[in-house]
Amino acid sequence: MVQTAQQVRQQPKKPDAKEPWLDPQATPYVRIENVSKHFGDFVAVDNVSLDIYRGELFSLLGGSGCGKTTLLRMLAGFEQPTSGKIYIDGVDMSNIPPYERPVNMMFQSYALFPHMTVEANVAFGLHQDRVPKDEIDRRVTEVLELVQLVSFRKRRPHQLSGGQRQRVALARALVKRPKLLLLDEPLGALDRKLREKTQFELVNIQEEVGITFVMVTHDQEEAMTMSTRFSVMNAGKIVQTGTPAEVYEYPNTRFSAEFIGSINLFEGHMVIDEADHAVIEAPEAGCQIMISHGITGTVGSRVWVGVRPEKMKISKAVPALENEYNLLSGKVIEIAYLGDISIFHVTLKSGKNIRVTAPNVSRYSVDSITWGDEVWVHWNADAGVVLYT
Repeated sequence: MVQTAQQVRQQPKKPDAKEPWLDPQATPYVRIENVSKHFGDFVAVDNVSLDIYRGELFSLLGGSGCGKTTLLRMLAGFEQPTSGKIYIDGVDMSNIPPYERPVNMMFQSYALFPHMTVEANVAFGLHQDRVPKDEIDRRVTEVLELVQLVSFRKRRPHQLSGGQRQRVALARALVKRPKLLLLDEPLGALDRKLREKTQFELVNIQEEVGITFVMVTHDQEEAMTMSTRFSVMNAGKIVQTGTPAEVYEYPNTRFSAEFIGSINLFEGHMVIDEADHAVIEAPEAGCQIMISHGITGTVGSRVWVGVRPEKMKISKAVPALENEYNLLSGKVIEIAYLGDISIFHVTLKSGKNIRVTAPNVSRYSVDSITWGDEVWVHWNADAGVVLYT
């Protein structure tokens, strides 16, 4: 059975395996220290510090203009920091030009030479470095085998599919054996199905060669699927860094929560703050919201409670619950059927719209929910997250 890229990432590790970012003794492979980049009065990157470890597939995720590509270009040496330092494998990159850095970059456009064959495109950088011919032939064959393009070596770019051209660009970047490979929106030019297939291939190749990858993307699903960890960026700053599960399940700000996936946010104030639970009065929800874990806050403080749509349950009948916490009522105003799931847009009595997703586990249902139905929505006390900003 073919596995998805996400399944590859989620396979159990050996008992003694440890994420290096959790090891206080581990040395970062890439260290970005208080780096800023100004273009005149515009601050593109604002005092960013970040550690990336050997062998990671690390992503910089954010919308247009957030500073992620500028940060990538500073790693490559195409831009110089206005302030701060960048270290790669312990070496300060401040005075090292791009062509002397142990770095290669794969561009979104792939930038293949149209008049050259696949093998000539891949070998170009080695010829520029005056590598002996026998060594070039051996390394080109090795990397074409890795990306499964040996039989296409005599073709030119216009004779290849989009996914094949992407793999040629990857092979050209890998053949020089960089310590660090930078990828600028590497899958942005591919259609959805091909992009999903190529994500899987890219993860496998990265794990096989063991090179540290740093990827820029605006695609949340791409970052979630492929990355060991990623940073969410906004207005030149890093908002949050973590594994996909950490950032999705435990966002630290409303921006992070809303940027990654879908989330329902309820504004309110804290009325109970105990060591093992908290209660938030949320007028727009029309109920009190319970969180079944301690949080950092004080009674009366203004907070937002975030609940992911898939963690909510929807029904036409009033659910049998021990209490009335986390229980909302409203009317279905829109339904999107996506095959595996249905998305329900519900308007609460306060006028607030929320989104609930439900798996379609059976083909038919006598109790199916449709447009205009009055419904009840509830969730478990451990499903919510409290945000302060």
